[in-house]
Amino acid sequence: MPFVRIDAFHADEKRLEAMGRAVHDALVDAIGIPPDDLFQVLTSHDGTQHMLRYDDYPGIHRDDDIVFVAITMRSGRTAGQKQALYRRIADLAKEYAGTEPRNVLVTITENEPIDWSFGDGVAQFADVGR
Repeated sequence: MPFVRIDAFHADEKRLEAMGRAVHDALVDAIGIPPDDLFQVLTSHDGTQHMLRYDDYPGIHRDDDIVFVAITMRSGRTAGQKQALYRRIADLAKEYAGTEPRNVLVTITENEPIDWSFGDGVAQFADVGR
């Protein structure tokens, strides 16, 4: 049940959609989320009212094709699964959206089942016996 935010600089609808597809397909491929488990917010920043700021840390030169991918998901994935996910996102971003892997910055924030409500004011995956 990952929740994904994708922020890109000067991205049109086609590029945002391609990035969203790349991240979703990578989540399905690398960590086995269900194909219909899709929750994304895709945002393009114009550089004036909505900005992205970045530099070359840690020695990776980025340009205005930068994309920030923030994934919130339940804890429990191994370091190997996360590494595979990062690689798959970078590969599919290149294939689907033409985004160079050096321009794809990914973060993962993990939480627990109680931290999710999918609607109706209910934590659907919470252990009610606790």
